[in-house]
Amino acid sequence: MNERYLSVDQVAEVLGTTVRFPRRLIEERRITYVKVGRHVRIPESAVREFIDANTVQPRRSNLGKAA
Repeated sequence: MNERYLSVDQVAEVLGTTVRFPRRLIEERRITYVKVGRHVRIPESAVREFIDANTVQPRRSNLGKAA
């Protein structure tokens, strides 16, 4: 139970977005969340997983190679 749970405001700050974006992720069930009474909390690990799943790696450049 060492997991840290973040508020929607905190998740928006981590992602560098407005609060509307994490709320939409919750509404569309695109991120794991926990309801604590009427409060919504998002596990830090879920934010990391979301970032990892949506990270686009750069393509390797073929410039310099002969065809």
